[in-house]
Amino acid sequence: MSALLRAMLASKRSAALTVALWIALTFVLAAIAPDLKSVESTSSSGTPGDSPSAAAQRELERAFPGSDALPAIVVVKGRTPAETAAAVAAVTRAVPDRLGVPVSPACGTDGTRPGTDCVPGGAGLSSGDRGTRLVIVPVGGDPTSDAFRDAVTGLRDAAKGAAPGATVAVTGPAGIIVDTVKVFSSGDKVLLLGTVLLVLLILLAVYRAPLLAVVPLLAVGVAMRIAQALGALLADAGIITISGQTASIMTVLLFGVGTDYALIITSRYREALLDAPDRSAAMRDAMRGVAESVLSSAATIVLAMFALLACVTPALRGFGPYLALGVAVMAVVAFTFIPAAVLLAGRAVFWPFPEATMARRATGGAVWRRAADLVVDAPRRVLAATLALLAVLCLGMTGYEESFDFVSGFRVQTDSATGQELIDRDLGPGEVAPATLLVQGRGVTPARAEAVGEAVAGTDAVARTAFDPRRDLAGGAARITVVLKEHPYAPAAMDAVGPVRDSAAKAARDAGIAEPRVHLAGPTAETADNRTALDRDLRVIVPLVLLIVGLVLAGLLRSLLAPLYLLATLLLSFFATVGLTVVLALEIGGDLGIGNRVTAYVFIFLVALGVDYNIFIMSRYRQETGHLPPVEALRAAITRTGGVVSSAGLILAGTFAVLMTQPIRELYQFGMAMAIGILLDTFVVRPLLVPAIVRLLGDRALWPRRAAAGAGEGAGDRVAEHTGR
Repeated sequence: MSALLRAMLASKRSAALTVALWIALTFVLAAIAPDLKSVESTSSSGTPGDSPSAAAQRELERAFPGSDALPAIVVVKGRTPAETAAAVAAVTRAVPDRLGVPVSPACGTDGTRPGTDCVPGGAGLSSGDRGTRLVIVPVGGDPTSDAFRDAVTGLRDAAKGAAPGATVAVTGPAGIIVDTVKVFSSGDKVLLLGTVLLVLLILLAVYRAPLLAVVPLLAVGVAMRIAQALGALLADAGIITISGQTASIMTVLLFGVGTDYALIITSRYREALLDAPDRSAAMRDAMRGVAESVLSSAATIVLAMFALLACVTPALRGFGPYLALGVAVMAVVAFTFIPAAVLLAGRAVFWPFPEATMARRATGGAVWRRAADLVVDAPRRVLAATLALLAVLCLGMTGYEESFDFVSGFRVQTDSATGQELIDRDLGPGEVAPATLLVQGRGVTPARAEAVGEAVAGTDAVARTAFDPRRDLAGGAARITVVLKEHPYAPAAMDAVGPVRDSAAKAARDAGIAEPRVHLAGPTAETADNRTALDRDLRVIVPLVLLIVGLVLAGLLRSLLAPLYLLATLLLSFFATVGLTVVLALEIGGDLGIGNRVTAYVFIFLVALGVDYNIFIMSRYRQETGHLPPVEALRAAITRTGGVVSSAGLILAGTFAVLMTQPIRELYQFGMAMAIGILLDTFVVRPLLVPAIVRLLGDRALWPRRAAAGAGEGAGDRVAEHTGR
């Protein structure tokens, strides 16, 4: 333990100074940092810059300036075709006045060609009975800006106000982006309030001492405010990016990790009070006892977050730095603020119980003594039962499916979802987000572009194509709207991206275009590239994170063998977690699939956080083997860590479960999976599976390290004194 930490814990006065310095730092950073909301990125997607769809969009912009405008699709449905036609006419008159975007009266109303001021459309802009029609409005500007969101909101108001008797909804890429921001912002207050109340209730149930329950919340509050301020400063400087999802996960992560560290520290402090001459000495002993395990825990999470920088998917790559910053700040606060605050409160921190009573409780209860006896006496049966349970849960992986449709993941009704449902039903699923085919080369003419479009339209995956020579032809380039038969975010649509490009390239050569270059832009191509990037990132991240965790475990335990079986239990726990999540979310909950980034998030967090409980029990086991034989060391480790780690696991699982209140499928599924995984680690893997493996390995469990020489029959006296054996 450093000299600085010893100085901070030397007396009540130094503890008060430590607390005061942290509070002052919190206020200073809060005063100079911008508001976190003002620097959050509102986009949770984005493709790698070197992906084919990103290159296609750049080429499209170069050939047709202004084509980066995102389409807002106004869906209009009246009770009769005549009412629909009148409503569409009213909408096309009202939109330019309100939005300032020119929309031709022919845009989406004549059922043949779009007007010159519209995003490319075609005959599919009207349903067969002409009862449902589309008006496609290009919305320019930065999609992450307030001005963009105001423009789409104004479009909605104008369109709905112009046709009060008809069903009007605004969807498409522009509408989806705005609804995503709105849905995210609606859950922030519920998330924070729910997390605070849940953690407080569990801490009160665990400690039954109000002041001791409040200390972890104060520490988390300090760490969160400092992390938010530092994150806002870094984001404002363009060093990191912070999305709404990242900010939400940061809230539950710091509450979970912070209270875990508080429980570990205060439990060891209460235990140290049995032997130490005074409170300051007891706290110093406690910090020496937990220093390695807490620092190893924090280092594992921080390094795992930084490992995400190896990803090429922007959403994953930008996810880690802010969370790594938060955990690092939380670890420093835990090591300084928490022990200082506990010492500052003195005996009152345990009120209404006597200090001696709270100290004795830290040595472990009867439940964990019985659990230790079970593992020690019947390790093979325990191992077989736990492996069987986890194997059964893994079977749920057979129903695993991913979903890339973000709109279907809204757990509240939105205007974009309403519009998408109308389009799917009345016009065809591909109409909600058509692709744009860009054909470049020497000798591009209207006739040759038409030939390419007709050839592509004849492929199995394409519903229709549209080409307007008045607006879709530039020097040496043509753009063709391609509407797929499948939903733009469906796996079948993504699988069609390559064949459509290949078909267009062949058709361009056959039509006489020299040296043709074919690109496909739009949401389907972007989603296909994201799927490829995510698959690549998982292949990189899984071994990298396992390597990081293995090295941390090897350094902490001074063992080469222990990291291998501990990592094996983590992987088994991960597959069991995903299997049960699939059953609950898809088979029972009715979700269309697991959110495409959820599995990656669960792996990163479950391995990084799940290893914490292995760290806490195995580091205690290693400490106890210094003066106890392996069997008694294992018994002491289970008994001494049982209550505190189980309480920590309940809190961590509970904080992630709060994410299930969020109106976004990805956060809901992520919160569910993390709660399941942490509970499995807390009540199956850590107290039963891992100790059973350790018991069967005996003094080889920490190979090449062996039990200390001289640890024999009488060495169990010390543990028996405080555990009641």
